[in-house]
Amino acid sequence: MENKSKFLEVGLEAVKKAEEVIRKYYSGNFETSFKDNGSPVTVADKEAEKVIIETIKEAFPSHMFLGEEMGRSGVGSEYMWVIDPIDGTKNFVRGLPFFTTLLALVKDGEIILGISNAPIMNECLYAEKGGGAYCNGEKIEVSKIKSLKEAYMSYGGLTYFVDKGMWEPLLKLNRETHFHRALGDFWSFHLLAQGKLDLMVEADVRIWDIAPLVCIVQEAGGKMTDIHGKKININTDTVLATNGLIHSQAVKCFKK
Repeated sequence: MENKSKFLEVGLEAVKKAEEVIRKYYSGNFETSFKDNGSPVTVADKEAEKVIIETIKEAFPSHMFLGEEMGRSGVGSEYMWVIDPIDGTKNFVRGLPFFTTLLALVKDGEIILGISNAPIMNECLYAEKGGGAYCNGEKIEVSKIKSLKEAYMSYGGLTYFVDKGMWEPLLKLNRETHFHRALGDFWSFHLLAQGKLDLMVEADVRIWDIAPLVCIVQEAGGKMTDIHGKKININTDTVLATNGLIHSQAVKCFKK
């Protein structure tokens, strides 16, 4: 039977409260502003992040936070929560269901818990280090595919690969895999953790985009690194996720 720590229980409570905020605004009338990098932000993003922080602070008042919208807060704790209140705001703004709330807990630099709650898709994935990965309470595992030629692959925005000089390696990986589609951001990682995809690669990410998914994918038996096979850290800006069995084969495509 699944055992949840207090960390996970509080984390799940926090994302469910955020879900109430998000559902209130979804497909409704709200103002959208834009950050310096051109990405959109809504009142739903800000309110959802606020309620997550407030909920966690009630249980763990000394913990630190790193949120996409509100930045860093708190000092001196070995624990830090990393928050992306709406990963997929562009979809949210257009009324598309492909968005999620991402929440991770980092202890002394190591990701020990991850939650990804996609409210409109009714899918909540979560994991704790050493405890396995779950989707809506059911245990999940990655696929057993052992070669790229059999692999189903997804990828992020093409312009980022072009801008970073990674277009040719991406095309090589594309040609070596069996099937490939850009299924979109967090959703691809959900599918990977459930064994429905075998490989996901992105050329432009921030730690709040991927921290929870690192824990979920790895606890499902997969592997996540940057595109060059290096361990994920707070400054990582690319990501390669696989079922683990084809990881080294995929990394080779990005080696010069």
